[in-house]
Amino acid sequence: MLDFGDSYDAATFAHIVALSLAISVSGTAIAALIGLPGGAALAICRFRGRRLLILFANALLGLPPVVVGLALYLLLSRSGPLGRLGLLFTPAAMALAQGSLATPIIVALVHRAVEEPWQVYGGALRADGAGRWRSILVLLAIARRSVVTAVLAGFGRTISEVGAVLIVGGNIAGYTRTMTTAIVLETSKGDLALALGLGFVLIGISIAVSAAAFVFERRP
Repeated sequence: MLDFGDSYDAATFAHIVALSLAISVSGTAIAALIGLPGGAALAICRFRGRRLLILFANALLGLPPVVVGLALYLLLSRSGPLGRLGLLFTPAAMALAQGSLATPIIVALVHRAVEEPWQVYGGALRADGAGRWRSILVLLAIARRSVVTAVLAGFGRTISEVGAVLIVGGNIAGYTRTMTTAIVLETSKGDLALALGLGFVLIGISIAVSAAAFVFERRP
């Protein structure tokens, strides 16, 4: 068994892992609520600036996490426009940061996934009198394998995030300390046993998510 050092025990280790999963699932849910209808709407709607939005969504796939963290910090700080909400240095702020990073991924992947079925079934949906929202729901159902893959890709982005969550979360022990921020902290302290233990768990989760996305995408 790994020796977690004097300041950590199995319960603390489990709490860090559980908190990381809870925040990442919340961040992915936020991204999915925005990204699923947003990506589908970009595929079926025609309006001025649509191509620019598609380009923007794909460009944001490489959005630097520390920039997102800084932007949210400025928004959520006491002097910021959202300072009254009191979200800075809370798990909610960390979920917002992760959701901001995962949203472009889901939007871009869902847009690509819905484009083809819209070309195939768009005429039938219009003839049936389906409105935009109904068409979006139908197309998301048709492309459900790719849609699930997009959500899993978003989760893979959130679970591995460190820069943005460190800025808006503060890495507070027992409250906002996640696997990634704990790995950074313990490595700087020289506690490699805990850092490696958390790293193995994080790698295991990442591999499981990637494998699930691959298997789901390949299902007949």
